[in-house]
Amino acid sequence: MRRNIVHEGAEQLTYEIREIVAVADDLARLGVPITWENIGDPIAKGEKIPDWIKDIIIHLVTQDKTYGYVATQGVLESRQFLAEQVNKRGGYQITKDDIIFFDGLGDAVAKIFGYLKREARVIGPSPAYSTHSSAEAAHSGYEHLTYELDPNNGWMPDLQDLENKIRYNDSIAGILMINPDNPTGAVYPRELLEKIVGIARRHKVFMICDETYAHMVYSTAETVHLSEIIGDVPGIALRGISKEFPWPGARCGWIEVFNQDKLNFKRYIKSLINAKMLEVCSTSLPQYAVPLVIGDPRYKDHLAKRNHMYEQRANEAYEILSAVEGIRVNKPHAAFYMSVLFEDAVLNTRQSLPISNPKAREYIENKIKGVEVDKRFVYYLLGSTGICVVPLTGFCCKRKGFRITLLEINDEKRRWTFETIADSIRTYLNSTETAASPSQSAI
Repeated sequence: MRRNIVHEGAEQLTYEIREIVAVADDLARLGVPITWENIGDPIAKGEKIPDWIKDIIIHLVTQDKTYGYVATQGVLESRQFLAEQVNKRGGYQITKDDIIFFDGLGDAVAKIFGYLKREARVIGPSPAYSTHSSAEAAHSGYEHLTYELDPNNGWMPDLQDLENKIRYNDSIAGILMINPDNPTGAVYPRELLEKIVGIARRHKVFMICDETYAHMVYSTAETVHLSEIIGDVPGIALRGISKEFPWPGARCGWIEVFNQDKLNFKRYIKSLINAKMLEVCSTSLPQYAVPLVIGDPRYKDHLAKRNHMYEQRANEAYEILSAVEGIRVNKPHAAFYMSVLFEDAVLNTRQSLPISNPKAREYIENKIKGVEVDKRFVYYLLGSTGICVVPLTGFCCKRKGFRITLLEINDEKRRWTFETIADSIRTYLNSTETAASPSQSAI
């Protein structure tokens, strides 16, 4: 073509959580049964939606209004309801005009980063959730800027690292947090969140907080919403129903905007609304469901039961995996993920797992060439056992490890999955006698 039509950030659009699916599908065609541990879809893993939630949605389907367009920012009654929910927490008070609906948080994230000035960067956590890191990197055309989450401190943000990077890089205009965190399951306490807001205030940057799992916190932890501690700092909180109801197929999420009266921030938020206006509006049906489901007296008990269930599974996974030498695991305190971290220099390019299927073995041996050492383990685990996890380096992270989910509803299969992963790690780490040199521990 006479002109290069490719966006400068196109190469940054990666999503390891789904890219690993192509490898698993190839192995499935070669006869390897796959156990999917790569993606956070409760429905795919067999969780059932309560009948009372289904009844609400069924009733909405019978109403003609759910088939039509709605206001660009979303259904008025739903925005009013959500604003009231925010205001009940105390802290910053919002109105319906501070709520904007999107077709899932993926849509919201794409617009939040896509409509920033290209030179304005947002620094986010590492490990990072791929949707955020890829969208920010694609917007800028450069690698995503990150601050460290410390596995030696329960995956809490390294505040000194965060502040130093903001202080010495004046292109940084915003701070991204994910609380509770994906992929680690960490929950940030109020004091830490207040310190991060303080950093934003000192350096005059805005805040983004992904609160997808804010209502999926276990009994072992407490946290607060961004609205409760934001004060006078411009900010955006991201919320949705994919994991809470759960209804991931609805593709329904929204943002809560704080302090949008600030001049530049107001213009920026207006650009997000205008971008949504070009699409007319987001999908109608799930928006109508939001106040009816969240406002139902049964919803609180629904959340409590699910949180207890995932906490028990987190305890189970931790019990099994924490006994394995050569790895480090922090017990999750929210959501349904756990990150497993390999100790420094335990991985090398000579380790392997037995793969009984000859065609699968040949496929994996070709696939591992030139990949990160944690991805090498993930590929061998997939070929050997059919268990599909996501390498930690796929989360914009230099640390080596992988993420698993806590979603499997079959108790026997879930325990088999955790135990098989544990046994595979032991076998893999003992498959060579010579420890990796520093040059071999990363490719």
